[in-house]
Amino acid sequence: MLQLLKSKRIDKGITQEQLASRLGVGQGIVSKIETHERRLDVIELREICLALGISFPEFVTEFDEYLKEEENKEHEEV
Repeated sequence: MLQLLKSKRIDKGITQEQLASRLGVGQGIVSKIETHERRLDVIELREICLALGISFPEFVTEFDEYLKEEENKEHEEV
């Protein structure tokens, strides 16, 4: 999920510093989120989506589709 968020940020041309500013946090927090050093709750995830200008429901749906694809790959390998 965090890789998908990072990908969305990069696709939008937003730096970690810019995202941090939009969220009212330090750049180090964004870095820790993207490197899996800090967990997010659903409210924080929604805030990041809003700061990136992406739809939270669409992001969750896209992530769900990604998980389904990964599950299918695992079942095919077995």
